[in-house]
Amino acid sequence: MKHEKNYHCMTLETPYGSLIIEGPITGASLAKMDFHEDLKAFRPAKKQHVALIEIADLPEGRMIIARENNIVVGYVTFLYPDPLERWSEGNMDNLLELGAIEVIPKYRGNAVGKHLLQVSMMDDAMEDYIIITTEYYWHWDLKGTGLNVWDYRKMMEKMMDAGGLKWFATDDPEICSHPANCLMVRIGKRIKQDSIEQFDRLRFQNRYMY
Repeated sequence: MKHEKNYHCMTLETPYGSLIIEGPITGASLAKMDFHEDLKAFRPAKKQHVALIEIADLPEGRMIIARENNIVVGYVTFLYPDPLERWSEGNMDNLLELGAIEVIPKYRGNAVGKHLLQVSMMDDAMEDYIIITTEYYWHWDLKGTGLNVWDYRKMMEKMMDAGGLKWFATDDPEICSHPANCLMVRIGKRIKQDSIEQFDRLRFQNRYMY
């Protein structure tokens, strides 16, 4: 499958000034930018910067960023699912996972995540993919936001909805291990029925077990 990446950009006005939301960007472009020290949800900021440069340069990898001048203050990534997850078992070249989304505390509450997803979906090439995100409550910043699990889930669903991702049922054990966890999916307009059926087989692997 040919992985097209068509760049889009928009400006988001916030109480702290203007942010540029843009992408997909290249690893070379990302390497020239500064990476805010508060982008540390997954690993220390410097290490995360290096990891994101690598993702941006993957053939299927997509990196959409929010920046304040030359400082990255938020991002969302899309790439093939982790080989250790069930979502990779079908070897579907048209299945991408929203791997991470993060915004520094200063800009939270200003719809940065929502706009990152909107810019992501401006690229018509995304209509050739099934996009998934697996949401686990233990990854959520409940302490930093002061939200309980259910309010955070509502916030997450509202944000993902901005990118067209909707709740889908699954029997995946990790997702089923807590009722707040969920699978959210966006099926591109050009996805064919056989790919949808293949994805359904990934969603439900134990439907005949008792």
